[in-house]
Amino acid sequence: MPNIIGTIIQQSAKIGAFVDRPRQSPVLLQEQQLRELLHEARHTEFGTEYRFKRLLEEEDVESAFKQSVPVMDYQTLYDRWWVKAHMEDQPDVCWPGIIPYYALSSGTSQSATKYLPLTEDLLRGMKRGSRRLFYDLAKNYGLSPEIYTKQMLLIGSCTQQRRVGYHLEGDLSGIIGMNRPRIMERSSRPGRHITDLPEWGDRMNLIAQEAPQWDIGFAACNPMWLQLVVERIIEEQKLSNINEIWPSFNVVIHGGVPIDPYYATLEALFELPIVYMDSYTASEGFFAYQESPENRSMKMLNDCGVYFEFVPFDDDNFDENGELRSSQPNSLNLSQVETGKHYAIILSTVAGAWRYLLGDTVQFTDTEKAELRITGRTKQFLSGCGEHVSIDNLCDAVRIVDERMNAGIGEFTVTGVREGTFWTHQWYLSIENQSLSSEVLVNALDQELCRLNEDYAVERRYALRTVRAEILPNQVFIDWLGQRGKLNGQAKIPRVLKGKQLTDFETFIGKK
Repeated sequence: MPNIIGTIIQQSAKIGAFVDRPRQSPVLLQEQQLRELLHEARHTEFGTEYRFKRLLEEEDVESAFKQSVPVMDYQTLYDRWWVKAHMEDQPDVCWPGIIPYYALSSGTSQSATKYLPLTEDLLRGMKRGSRRLFYDLAKNYGLSPEIYTKQMLLIGSCTQQRRVGYHLEGDLSGIIGMNRPRIMERSSRPGRHITDLPEWGDRMNLIAQEAPQWDIGFAACNPMWLQLVVERIIEEQKLSNINEIWPSFNVVIHGGVPIDPYYATLEALFELPIVYMDSYTASEGFFAYQESPENRSMKMLNDCGVYFEFVPFDDDNFDENGELRSSQPNSLNLSQVETGKHYAIILSTVAGAWRYLLGDTVQFTDTEKAELRITGRTKQFLSGCGEHVSIDNLCDAVRIVDERMNAGIGEFTVTGVREGTFWTHQWYLSIENQSLSSEVLVNALDQELCRLNEDYAVERRYALRTVRAEILPNQVFIDWLGQRGKLNGQAKIPRVLKGKQLTDFETFIGKK
């Protein structure tokens, strides 16, 4: 009977993949998406100020929109517009109606916490993207029918939100959790009696205790937190691997951070080979997912409530701190981008984000299909002396060295330090293989980065004179997140440390 039910679910999803597939090209979908956004918001304060009704009459709406509306980062957009909708529950500021939810995210130098608007329209777009992800999982990943009868492990933040005036505030995964369809409540774990607990440690302990009662086949979460939860279950239940209690569990839908540094540690926790599926979700929307296992690039979601622009991530557009040099950069649409180049993303969404600088950088692998990969953050890169090292470079180097040396690298982060007229890269890592010295490990990472990045190799001969590493227990990284109040299902270790984050981290490890 389970196989029959699983086959029905699988075949239905394959039909869904055909029926729900967009019929227009990505470029046309994006043009239409922008028109819909402008039309819906034309009577808001923002739409009135920037004359959205007039923009819709222009022959080239995209160009007119770019010329009229400046690019804004979070702080500019919040201080000028969102603060009224957030603090006073004022309707029709940047999007029609009162904003019902605010997703909390890590803050800026001006604000300890970011409050990102989340509307029912944006949630619908995220659900549409999630359906397509599931349909393509069934269509392209060759899974057995039986697995579709299993439960999904969803590791996220507390689903107990804080009521403030007419809106709720909380972490994105918690807001999504409380808006999950009823059928998902029955087929996913843990339940609300666990996810409503405010403390991450309490939730993890209960998950570990109740795990034998569940029959998990899938997981959808940040890989860092999946590792921590599975390790905790194995410890609590005295297992050799997680498949002893969940014999069908081998599908991991991941996002939030690059998966590469976690391959070795995750696969040591499973007996079955893991099937990975990447996704690109943020508090601002659901942007892309990996359509098939053969291609690690992600297919963009071009009709799920988000209009995208792309600014070349180069010295002409960004300064040494990752700040835009102009509020009217030469941004590109989908028809204008090229493969192999790094771009910073600008978003306009059905939650009232307008030409919002997201902070992520991407690289297109196929412009016709609108497929891309995440390469880093505009403010998390190393380029003190022109080495231009992205998070993507760092993760690739860590993965390759880890596999070659069997190092068991866990968490890591890197910073650039100026020493006189020259520069040093300082690595902080955790490793399981205690026979490796920090010098041997960092030399291998250095050589790999020279191979991966030509600019880095050049600067290693000139301005980047030293590369060193300090080995730390993995728990130090987790404790640092806890000390900063960042222990939740969306938290992650920044791969590049700068400014206040760097000071906080070095002060913290100095006390250990």
